[in-house]
Amino acid sequence: MRRTAKLSCSRTEPLVREPPCPCQSSRPRARCCGRFIDAIDVPVTALECMRSRYTAYSEHAIAYLRATWHPATRPGDISIEADVRWLGLKIHRVIAGGENDASGSVEFSARWRSRGRAHRLREVSRFVREAGRWYYLGPAAPPDEAD
Repeated sequence: MRRTAKLSCSRTEPLVREPPCPCQSSRPRARCCGRFIDAIDVPVTALECMRSRYTAYSEHAIAYLRATWHPATRPGDISIEADVRWLGLKIHRVIAGGENDASGSVEFSARWRSRGRAHRLREVSRFVREAGRWYYLGPAAPPDEAD
């Protein structure tokens, strides 16, 4: 007769769920954008940089926004209204911006609420990689304004 071992699992600590990442990747913040904002790691793709910047906006992480904004296009003052509540991020398209690329772009929509009103931004963001780090350059020109 074969004996089978009984496994028992008892937890004395309550199960703590990690908060989800604001970028809506379905991963916990600590294993998604949090590791970039908390300076544990750096984004390896333009998409990771874009998602982490959205999360930084939602968390009012101005230092991270400044660090990931290319010096050639970075404004002197970066501020976020205190009452802004970020509601969602949707990625529409990614062009290049991979681990071995020097540049890329991410088309996205972001929704937020401020002063009781809902807002939505759709943008094609341009990114460049320099010395192993991704930087936001700014929005691509709309098709009717492109040369």
